[in-house]
Amino acid sequence: MRLLLVEDDLKIVSFLMKGLKSAGFAVDHVGDGEQGLMMALMEPYDAAIIDLMLPKLDGLSLIEELRRKKCNMPILVLSAKRSVDDRVRGLQSGSDDYLTKPFAFSELLARLQALIRRANGQTEPTRLQVGDLCLDIQTRKVNRAEKFIDLQPLEFSLLEYLMRNAGRVVSKTMIMEHVWDFNFDPQTNVVEVRICRLRDKVDKGFAQKLIQTIRGVGYVIRED
Repeated sequence: MRLLLVEDDLKIVSFLMKGLKSAGFAVDHVGDGEQGLMMALMEPYDAAIIDLMLPKLDGLSLIEELRRKKCNMPILVLSAKRSVDDRVRGLQSGSDDYLTKPFAFSELLARLQALIRRANGQTEPTRLQVGDLCLDIQTRKVNRAEKFIDLQPLEFSLLEYLMRNAGRVVSKTMIMEHVWDFNFDPQTNVVEVRICRLRDKVDKGFAQKLIQTIRGVGYVIRED
């Protein structure tokens, strides 16, 4: 999952970037509303976290402009403004949820995940499964044939993305857009390298290979 964070408080940015990346998100950060508008209209995001008190273009104006331009990604407002009127204005601007500062990261994460589920029309599964490979979203544990597989955060995110699209071929570009942030260099072979490492952990020692390369197209996880 790829997120856009529009926030100018660097302490909050550092806190959120660390927590969200640990939770498996790729996060792009900008510090003002004008950059936020440009990034939101240019890149495909699963959701955005937007502060209201932003330089150059305030958060409410940013959200209104995104909705005017038919950008329908889920938006979570993050603001120090705590009054009922402020929350109402935030929601009326076109945001999907409103969280006041200070906040608990666990609550922010839960709200964010709920917004993404609703936007996708999905009921969030607690577990993904392909054949004898199981990925538990809540505990972030992966097992194949009851054998624990130790994955790094980026490997977990990559496997989760493949399993959410089980049976569907996903291209290198699609993987980059959902697993890596915008600082990623698309000319490198990092996707191929990560797929190779993931395949080594998931498929090595098993007769049935689940992660498959579709030459010239992309990758797919499935049972043949």
